[in-house]
This record gives sequence, structure tokens and C-alpha cells, in this order.
Amino acid sequence: MVASADWREFSSSEALAETLADDVAGKLKQAIRDRGSALLAVSGGSTPGRFFDALARKNLDWKNVVVTLVDERFVPPSSERSNERLVRERLLTSEARLARFVSLYNDAGSVEDAAAQAEAGLALFGPVLDVAILGMGTDGHTASFFPDASNLGDLTDPAQPRRVMAVHAKSAGEPRLTLPLSRVVEAGFLALHIEGSEKRAVLEAALQPGDAKPISAIFAHAVRPVPVYWAGGKDGQS
Repeated sequence: MVASADWREFSSSEALAETLADDVAGKLKQAIRDRGSALLAVSGGSTPGRFFDALARKNLDWKNVVVTLVDERFVPPSSERSNERLVRERLLTSEARLARFVSLYNDAGSVEDAAAQAEAGLALFGPVLDVAILGMGTDGHTASFFPDASNLGDLTDPAQPRRVMAVHAKSAGEPRLTLPLSRVVEAGFLALHIEGSEKRAVLEAALQPGDAKPISAIFAHAVRPVPVYWAGGKDGQS
């Protein structure tokens, strides 16, 4: 059964960013109340910058929040293409400067070795994400589940036991590291953040029966309706 999308539409990127930041902060506060800590996974690209800025200003017990990435390019944080660099510059500032960041990238000899090391690191912070915020590309990819990934079936296997996996896809531009679908869909709060008419059309098509875009797998295996935070205007990139 395909889970339905819970559309939450906003008149501007700024309004979306503030509401999503409020909602995420609320979920993190609840996790801290329940367990004493919270684990947040965010996505990179050009879309989430305003959301990061807004979330960084939220007043919560950031020293008990662990932040990681849904996926990462196999490039060092000094690279302009690094998702970690974006998170450090836009999210881990202001109030959120006290959060702990767990990188997926490491200076290993191969992306496969880097994935193994990242998996060991994330294993220290519990089995389930409290919050995961996804993006989506105009090709229908989310996380690093690219349509041309050589191991797409393993990445989107709902029974996949791995926590972090390597990805090779020509369309990705470079090797990548990603959380597999099995880890993403089990998050306590899972949401999709997209902007622009083109991405809305891609997602609406992906939710139709018979579509086989990578983002379709998220909705097919989500345990509850996935809220889609959407604003019109200029299309961003995942």
C-alpha cells in the first residue's frame, strides 16, 4: 500500500522554513523529554538553507541534539559541494552551535570504507532517527537513491540492515554516502521539503500507481503519511 502525502502548502520559502523549523524543534524537544537526547538527520542541496537558518535560532537544549546527514557526497568539508559544509555554515550556528555533528564523510581510501566507518559512528547514537528531513531532485531521487545507482535495489530495500551505504551513480557526479530507505522510513518524524512547480509535478507523478521513481519508495514504505512541506516559486536542487 502506498502511503499518502500530507501536503502542507506555503506562500513563500520563508513561511515554509519557519513552520518546518517550529515543527522539527517541537519533535526534538519531545525526544529530549522522553529519552534525554535527540537524533536529527537533514539533507543538503540548495533548498534547505532558509530552514537551517530558522532552525538554528530555535531555543531548545541543543547540547543534547545530535545532527547528521541523510546523505553526503564523497568530498571533504572544504568542498563547495559538501553537505557537511552547508550544515556547519547554516545550521550549526546561533543556538544550534551547541549541537553535536556526526559526519558521514571521512578520509577513507574508498567510499565503501567511508560508509563502514560512518556506520560504526552512527551506531553509537541509537537505532532510530527522531527526525529525518528529505529533499528531492527533479529526477525523483531522494537521499542518494539515484535512478541510475548500481545498487538502487539494495538502497531501497525496506529490510536493509545497513545504516550507511556507498552509492555509485553517473548522475550523482561523484560517489556518495547515504542512509538507506530502511533507516529513513523508521524515523519518528519524517518529512519531505520541496519547492517549486517542477518538483511538485515530479512528486505528484511519483505518487501515481505504477510510477517507479526513487521517491516513490519512501511513500510506499512509510509507516505513516509523510508531510510534504511545499512552497511555489523558483525550483531548487536537491
